[in-house]
Amino acid sequence: MPDSLRERLVDVGVDLLETEGLGALGLRAIARAAGVSHGAPRRWFPTHTALLAAIAARGFGELIERFAAFASVDDPRERLRLMAIDYVDFAVSRPEMFALMFRHDLLEGSGENLRATTRPLFEQVVGLVAEVAPDFAMQRALALWTNVHGLATIRTLEVVAPDQDPRVLVDWIVREHLARLSG
Repeated sequence: MPDSLRERLVDVGVDLLETEGLGALGLRAIARAAGVSHGAPRRWFPTHTALLAAIAARGFGELIERFAAFASVDDPRERLRLMAIDYVDFAVSRPEMFALMFRHDLLEGSGENLRATTRPLFEQVVGLVAEVAPDFAMQRALALWTNVHGLATIRTLEVVAPDQDPRVLVDWIVREHLARLSG
């Protein structure tokens, strides 16, 4: 059971992130919310960055699970579309988690190998694009996912285009990219 406190600290960190934002994720605040001494997190997380990375890894794990739900979709175009919509839905419904997951400035040097988690997610996209159009699949997947990620990170969509539904925009982005693959 030595990992139970580690998991509880991550759980509490996720809860604080979702309810109070990234600024609330100090080691002391997490320890206080977990009901342990302020030094207790250091036993499992040698640095604040390591704890933040463990919280971000939880977010990536959730995203992996969400994408796994589309594994039974045979049509690569439809699977890409569903994954892209779900990616943006995740960003919209979990903005603080999504923001932390891509805060490389905060997570660098954490000791957590987040690349081992994120790389397979992108490789799924590359594989699906390759099924549609094998030539330059990496570049095409990168262009597609850059557009999708860009939309996911725009927090001001409701300010600049309040009448636009992010899901409809994602659908349009994917369809436009994939249409170019056919022609």
